[in-house]
Amino acid sequence: MASNDETILAFQRLGLSQQKAKETLKNTTVTKNLLSILNEIKNEVPGEPIGILLYHLGTKIKPQIHHQLPILVKYIMSRKLDNTLRVDKAIEFALSHINLIDTNELEKYCGVGVVVTPEQVEACVEKHIIPFKGELMEKRYKFNAGPLMQKVREELPWADGKAVKNEIDVQILDILGPKTEADLAPASKADKKASKPSKTDAKAKCKPKETKEVVKDVPAAQALTILDVMKKISFHAPGENFKTDGYVVTNNTERLLAEHLKITGGKVRTRFPPEPNGILHIGHAKAININFGYAAANNGVCFLRYDDTNPEKEEEKFFTGIHDIVTWLGYKPYKVTHSSDYFDQLYEWAVKLIGKGLAYVCHQTADEMKGFNPEPSPWRDRPIAESLQLFEDMKNGKIDEGEATLRMKITLEEGKLDPVAYRVRFTPHHRTGDKWCIYPTYDYTHCLCDSIEHITHSLCTKEFQSRRSSYYWLCNALGIYCPVQWEYGRLNVNYTVVSKRKIAKLISEGIVKDWDDPRLFTLTALRRRGYPSEAINNFCAQLGVTGAQSTVDPSMLEAFVRDYLNNEAPRHMVVLHPLKVTIENYPNSAPVILSVPDFPNKLELGSHNVTFDRVIYIERSDFMEEGEKGYRRLTKAQSVGLRHAGYVLEVTDLKRNYSGDISEVICQCTAAEKAVVKPKAFIHWVANPIEIEVRLYSSLFKHKNPEDPNEVPNGFLSDCNPDSLTILQSYADKSLSNVKALDNFQFERTGFFAVDPDTNGNKIVVNRTVGLKEDTGK
Repeated sequence: MASNDETILAFQRLGLSQQKAKETLKNTTVTKNLLSILNEIKNEVPGEPIGILLYHLGTKIKPQIHHQLPILVKYIMSRKLDNTLRVDKAIEFALSHINLIDTNELEKYCGVGVVVTPEQVEACVEKHIIPFKGELMEKRYKFNAGPLMQKVREELPWADGKAVKNEIDVQILDILGPKTEADLAPASKADKKASKPSKTDAKAKCKPKETKEVVKDVPAAQALTILDVMKKISFHAPGENFKTDGYVVTNNTERLLAEHLKITGGKVRTRFPPEPNGILHIGHAKAININFGYAAANNGVCFLRYDDTNPEKEEEKFFTGIHDIVTWLGYKPYKVTHSSDYFDQLYEWAVKLIGKGLAYVCHQTADEMKGFNPEPSPWRDRPIAESLQLFEDMKNGKIDEGEATLRMKITLEEGKLDPVAYRVRFTPHHRTGDKWCIYPTYDYTHCLCDSIEHITHSLCTKEFQSRRSSYYWLCNALGIYCPVQWEYGRLNVNYTVVSKRKIAKLISEGIVKDWDDPRLFTLTALRRRGYPSEAINNFCAQLGVTGAQSTVDPSMLEAFVRDYLNNEAPRHMVVLHPLKVTIENYPNSAPVILSVPDFPNKLELGSHNVTFDRVIYIERSDFMEEGEKGYRRLTKAQSVGLRHAGYVLEVTDLKRNYSGDISEVICQCTAAEKAVVKPKAFIHWVANPIEIEVRLYSSLFKHKNPEDPNEVPNGFLSDCNPDSLTILQSYADKSLSNVKALDNFQFERTGFFAVDPDTNGNKIVVNRTVGLKEDTGK
């Protein structure tokens, strides 16, 4: 093997600088490709133009067409591929003709020999400049020639870019004449502002037709929608699966992709494939947004497919709950399907695999197959006929659970040998009843269902990368259409657990009430707590789509919820910890009805009525007998204003209960405009209130990683916060009498709240969704 110094010298033969050659050496894939190219040209020194094209080839060529490298190098060395555009087209052609390249077709595809004359360039620019003439005359030399350049390049793809640019400059000069002093003057600030579209205009332009309404007043960094994100993702185009790194190409690939395109019409197809054995959590929200979002961003479709291959764990409430959440997040599945829809076809394919010697019936136990270095199965080479008979016996219920499995003859990336395809389970299925007593595994089912549904992009989290080899192997072994698997980093949230088994344990131990307990991070729990679906989608969009695993604090999600609700949740006055205040000089003979705006900064969005009376209730924390430094609210020596009422209160007396605690504050009121001393703060209050139950939630766990034995040696159950739920009996103004479940409100100076489904005709229950940004203690 050549030393690094020799390799650097070899790279310099291609025209690379020493520094560039050293940087290139760090990329093992490109280095391997360039060494192969240098081996093809032997001792020739190609010179800079050709050398740079050979380098370009080395950086762009895909592993699946590496065997076509000699012909591509030959075409570059003979100057038939004389620019990067032609080299790129040649790579594209080779990817679509993996096994055999017809050189005549290649040359035609790459425009080999096509010469674009200066006269053709002149005529083409002259034709396409006409529609731009008005804009050109108006903007003169500040005219953006980019779109004009694009039009010409579309018509003359093989024209030299510099020649086109020079011709455009010449024709602009011919129309406008030489630059004047005004043309040479720098643009004024007003011109710059006018030429730059506002954020609102930019959003309106790029907003897809089917997007949800973008939240008003959300900071620009957070206004990104999932459609904006997915439009920028550079996955392969439908039917161009073969261009993806790692994709396995066979003799059938070209034919199967052609058939696939006929069936799909070239549309993007994705799927969201949850197991119906639990409730979806916040990580699933990212998966839903990515799968449905990518389809929507590309005018495609997304299936909701239940991966229902574990009948002992599946329940009807999980099927309906999953569909409900997908709909709540704003997505409509193209079709709702089930892996069980394809059980007959999956069984037939399993028989075919056995017949080809690619699967066998094994009697090793589950324990014997565990780990990454298990003993190879002694039944791996059993006769095909014997495996066929045993597999039929498994299907017919003649073999007990745990006594046999069907295994595929493949080694996964992680070294795991022969994954299981089928196992025996004498459990009736939710949809197929007693028809089957063998059920397929994820490793076997998933890629085959993707193939059946002609999924173009099988998008999954990073932990499934180790299954990619079996995914491609299985489709190709059966000679069926093979989709492309793309992986992205999963989403984790601190201070919680999302494992279905662990949530079930929290429920059985009575720590939380059910899957929708608002202290959990299941999506039903977040909805019940009052998290809007739009805020969750905006949060997922901001995370983007990368291969890196995301671990975020709940506060990040809360920020999106707060930003959304700040514009959507009407404000009301609610006193969480009531303290009675009697106004001894109440200025009216009866209660007074006041109109209070739902959104103080947007009066046009409506109002509601509240009652003001002699007896009101304020927050207990808004009164302190003897004030302290920095305290701005009511004390015996300090007045306070009443929001919306227009009065200032001053303490005249206090009443105490048997324990000596203050039970009532007696005050005098003064009209705010007549107050001698202006109050330092205005507080909220209620009069003639209704009683409501308020549930305040805090983190369920004390540590960031409750599942980490280093942080929590005694297990996640030992880390539960006993004070994660506080229940208050509070007072609200009567305008909240007719609320319905999941209505969102901002309680002034307190936080955002949502009406809990426990609410009924006799009792209103609300959950605190998130607190306010500002410090409510001042």
